[in-house]
Amino acid sequence: MTGSLWKALAEDNRRRILLLLREHEMYPTEIAKHFDTTLAAVSTNLRILKDADLIKETREGQKKRYSINPKTTMEIKDFFDKMWGQSLEDLKVFVEEKSNKEKEKK
Repeated sequence: MTGSLWKALAEDNRRRILLLLREHEMYPTEIAKHFDTTLAAVSTNLRILKDADLIKETREGQKKRYSINPKTTMEIKDFFDKMWGQSLEDLKVFVEEKSNKEKEKK
């Protein structure tokens, strides 16, 4: 990994690309159809995501196909689970209890 994972994730369009690739592998031209930008800009974002090891590139002759790198994305998920996991569970319990109390008042 040569690029910064967090810098790669900091930009909205790159996060959108990751969400697109979550579904299936795509060619740059397919990805570009989802953006109001140039193919060159999409290619730059793909390079940044690849340098951060967030996506994988497969060559088919002269064409490149991109997919999510599950190892790196799971590391991110694990990080946030460790950081917020219990807090999010606590928030869920709080919201559910508050909702139940409001229902009882009615």
